[in-house]
Amino acid sequence: MTDLGPDASGPGGPGPGVSGPGRTGEPDVAAAAATAAAALAVWRAHVGPCVLLDGFHALKHALRFGAEVPVAVTSDRAGALALADELAPDVRGVLDGLLDQVPHGTYASLVARPHPTAVAALAVRPSRTANLRALARTPRRTPVVVLDQPRNLGNAGAVIRLAAGFGATGVVTTGTLDPWHPTVVRGGAGLHFATAVERLDVGELPPGPVFALDPEGEDIRALELPDDALLAFGSERSGLSRELRARADHLVALPMRPQVSSYNLATSVAMTLYHWSATGGVGHVA
Repeated sequence: MTDLGPDASGPGGPGPGVSGPGRTGEPDVAAAAATAAAALAVWRAHVGPCVLLDGFHALKHALRFGAEVPVAVTSDRAGALALADELAPDVRGVLDGLLDQVPHGTYASLVARPHPTAVAALAVRPSRTANLRALARTPRRTPVVVLDQPRNLGNAGAVIRLAAGFGATGVVTTGTLDPWHPTVVRGGAGLHFATAVERLDVGELPPGPVFALDPEGEDIRALELPDDALLAFGSERSGLSRELRARADHLVALPMRPQVSSYNLATSVAMTLYHWSATGGVGHVA
């Protein structure tokens, strides 16, 4: 829907909010209010089953990878479209037809923490059945990243963003963290829609050899990681769970200076995916 806010006329004409001959500005104000109210009604109808896309970049990526987006709002439509012109001309037309202007207070009430781009949207979550099918499909040309009982929502989002960038088949979490939590989606910049993201028990992991990162494992530089690998990472605090360690086919260690305790989770995933891509991974993004 198009922003129907107050008119800004050309040189010599009345400015925003100023009435000229035969014009009071009231129809424009009323139309803008009606547009905002309609967008809010659609939002309320979809907020339960849908996923929050928090910020311009999350919406941009979700649209690029085929997400169904029933509603998108912004308190700065012109600014959002200018960003699209600069950073995402491929989805600019879609955004032009999708974004509704709402007052900033209305926008801020829909999100936990307003994004600098003042954009928010709702997207239909991909089918779990379809995701599980993608994860289980063999032969697999790119790895699956497994986060074993992760704790930090932002780190989980960063890992999903990395996995999407490397073309990984998917990201699986074990434990209680919801990989579709709004904070995870925000950290992933909407790239949940570019890969299969699900929460599973260790016993439900998709097929493939499990290469689990562990300080006592074999130096990763001596290994070639297969394309169908499950690359498993424990939490920074407690490492691999007993269940995941028992499921592992190989323990793998990243090079690290003595007396350094650990790497950040996303950093570990990035190094491991890079090693896979640089040592023969056939499905990686060139």
